[in-house]
Amino acid sequence: MTQTETLPSSMIVVPCLNEAAHIGALLRELRPAAERLGAVIIVADGGSTDGTRTIVADIAAKDRRVILLHNEKRLQSAAINLAVARFGDGVDYLIRIDAHGGYPVDYCDRLVEEAQATHADSVVVSMLTSGSGMVQKAAAAAQNSRLGTGGSKHRHLSAGEWVDHGHHAMMRISAFTAVGGYDETFSHNEDAELDYRLRQAGYRIWMTGKTQMVYYPRSSLKGLYFQYLGYGRGRAKNVLKHRMIPKIRQMVPLLVFPVVLLAAFSFVHWLAAVPLLLWASVCLGYGFWTALSQRKPDIALAGVSAMVMHFGWSVGFWLQLLAPRPQRGVA
Repeated sequence: MTQTETLPSSMIVVPCLNEAAHIGALLRELRPAAERLGAVIIVADGGSTDGTRTIVADIAAKDRRVILLHNEKRLQSAAINLAVARFGDGVDYLIRIDAHGGYPVDYCDRLVEEAQATHADSVVVSMLTSGSGMVQKAAAAAQNSRLGTGGSKHRHLSAGEWVDHGHHAMMRISAFTAVGGYDETFSHNEDAELDYRLRQAGYRIWMTGKTQMVYYPRSSLKGLYFQYLGYGRGRAKNVLKHRMIPKIRQMVPLLVFPVVLLAAFSFVHWLAAVPLLLWASVCLGYGFWTALSQRKPDIALAGVSAMVMHFGWSVGFWLQLLAPRPQRGVA
């Protein structure tokens, strides 16, 4: 496909907040793709204070395809909804790009090809994790493993298959708007929540094996904890909203917070600490085994990262699940 008129129309949306370190390079990578596809690039900024807006504005002044959009609600879900509402009329597809990621130069092209070949309403991708520095590398190793993700399909390379959920990459705007777009009450897990509504409405989701993206994880254990705290809350909100039963791979981490609480009673009897010690042993042992087997001593902390991920996710889920919910008014 070399003639842009033979391609479906598309728009590229980049939600961001304080991404000055990455946004310039990302836009340099995306602009040739936008030119090939005849697409605009909408950077929906949530009020950055680190110079991100200035960088984008400077690029937009030189390239009419780049548009800076202020997202006063700050959330990624709101950013996508706003961009579609403002610029989506008459456009066939939405391509979602996360500012804190890496993409092949032909990423957008492959998505368009897959959408045309499969007639999917949503094309999702595998998300591989990479990092620099000991903590980030360890977090990446954990997130790329079954221990860290429970075997989630979009965390591993795919050969191409129909799925229930994956990392959002490209979506038919008519399908997106038909189900109401992203739920802006979700700060995390908004993609899985939308995928549930898409499937319920009869739309199909294709995970491509033709391309993938690289995600760069948090560079501190504190940041990793709060990220997974949000993920846990988001998953619980999803469960409560749609009255879903969590998958087995999600039920296992749910036990972590209760296990930690149980260990607090080890002064009553030492057996109370056994589940905690078993969990810690498995995670730490996995980290050391991975480092030895791959001959990468700098990922020996992968087990620690996995423990932080499990604990944050479990705490977030239980806090959201047990939080008091507003009572419905009486008519």
